[in-house]
Amino acid sequence: SRGGAIVYEGGYDGLLRSETVTGKHLKRPLRLNSDVRRPTGILPVRNANLHNLKNINVDFPAGVLTVVTGVAGSGKSTLVHDVFLAQHPDAVVIGQSAVGASTRSNPATYTGIMDDIRKAFAAANKVNPGLFSFNSKGACENCQGLGVVYADVAFLDEVKLPCEVCGGKRFKEEVLEYKLNGRSIADVLAMTAEQALEFFRSSKEIARKLQALNDVGLGYITLGQPLSTLSGGECQRIKLAGELHKRGSIYIMDEPTTGLHMSDIGLILGIMNRLADAGNTVVVIEHNLDVIAQADWIIDLGPDGGSRGGEVVFEGTPEQIIRAERSITG
Repeated sequence: SRGGAIVYEGGYDGLLRSETVTGKHLKRPLRLNSDVRRPTGILPVRNANLHNLKNINVDFPAGVLTVVTGVAGSGKSTLVHDVFLAQHPDAVVIGQSAVGASTRSNPATYTGIMDDIRKAFAAANKVNPGLFSFNSKGACENCQGLGVVYADVAFLDEVKLPCEVCGGKRFKEEVLEYKLNGRSIADVLAMTAEQALEFFRSSKEIARKLQALNDVGLGYITLGQPLSTLSGGECQRIKLAGELHKRGSIYIMDEPTTGLHMSDIGLILGIMNRLADAGNTVVVIEHNLDVIAQADWIIDLGPDGGSRGGEVVFEGTPEQIIRAERSITG
């Protein structure tokens, strides 16, 4: 709701002078991380020769932020997803695949907040929690909790119309009578993650999960918005939010900055740092220079792609890679 306006039109020089978020970020210099964390141990990979990997030995430092870099086809995914992950199958993997895009799933159900919200409504009104599910007892009978009805129009495509019984709210009328602090379940699902965080401040568990959604920069999405309406970058961040309140010892992320604006990359970096500060091992495959520059440790594969890749070109800190002759990343 805070977007949708054109904030600048014109040439590149004008954009740099504009005070837009994009203009400000384009002017920022790249800063290399000089205060790197000390590893708490090592996670070795030995004699890796899958696909184009050339029998490599590499040590992943534990308890720090490691970024795996290299040109396309250099062997990054093979090393991380196929070799490293096979040795550490308990790692939490946050990849680029779409989240379940059913029209019935939304940010509240995906992150598990919905279960807690249903319990809170049930406790406040002394009724069954199933009433507050549009997939269960509380669903509007006309649209089966979808909020829309589909009409066949002769040989044309199906037409989707808001349900005339519930007005798109998905719930039975009697369910909407039950309130929690003056709001119905439909009112809560219409809230943004930011508004909901304020509303559920006193509920520790719900607030913690909502805080994660806000931390990944998704404070503007509504809790009841179908996941099928989210962009690829939003999908990856909602996965990240779903994992943030867990305690995994190893996190693997595959190009988490894909599709993100420079201002959002700062948020993602903040999350990676938070995970590493908590003692987790964070391994990120990434091309984005801002992320690479802020790593504690870099493993650079190459020197090129395909059969000319598969070697470890460099291992070390961001300040050291800029002096590495063979590294294209450097």
